[in-house]
Amino acid sequence: MSVATGIDRSTVEQIVRQIVLAHLGGPDGKPNLVVSISARHVHLTDEHVETLFGPGHKLTLMKDLYQDGFFAAEETVMVVGPRKRMLPSVRVLGPTRKESQVELAFTDGISLGIDMPVRPSGKIDGTPGCVLVGPKGVVQLEKGVIRAERHVHMSPADAEHYGVKDGDRMNLRVDSPCGMVFEGLLVRAEKGIKLEVHLDTDEGNAADLDHAEQVELFMP
Repeated sequence: MSVATGIDRSTVEQIVRQIVLAHLGGPDGKPNLVVSISARHVHLTDEHVETLFGPGHKLTLMKDLYQDGFFAAEETVMVVGPRKRMLPSVRVLGPTRKESQVELAFTDGISLGIDMPVRPSGKIDGTPGCVLVGPKGVVQLEKGVIRAERHVHMSPADAEHYGVKDGDRMNLRVDSPCGMVFEGLLVRAEKGIKLEVHLDTDEGNAADLDHAEQVELFMP
């Protein structure tokens, strides 16, 4: 059985949209599969949080995300690219990280004039930078702007079910009015993680994911 779940449209470009489509497990023992659209967002270090929002500032919880311990913060920043092109209000996600990173869709990169590589989250060496503007300060990132590689998070038990391991590749079939198969999803398997696919806004919109009736993960 499949269930499509809507989400508040007013925040669709500000936070990671959660539970766009849930593929519910049943007697066949299939794990619950959630496919989420990851809208443009920023990850910050503690130092950059204080630079952008003031000394001693801590990120403020706005909304818990699907994965335990992760959240969309109240804070937003302006992302400025070459020739002063900008995205005025990009959501910050928590918790903070060891390196700041900006994750955008391909069309966002075109708008900003940034030629972004497709990278797994956290793999930012050799990537372009940008300027972040907050209410209390400015941060010049020398690197960290990426288009996040499509991927699937899963627990070791889910990995065993699908017969995969961390770093493997899987495909995702979306059954919708604009149905398609996304190839080469990176498997990210670790303890304490729920089964969840992350696509960016361009990918989700291309597949009309909001109106999908079914999704399926499978090996190539």
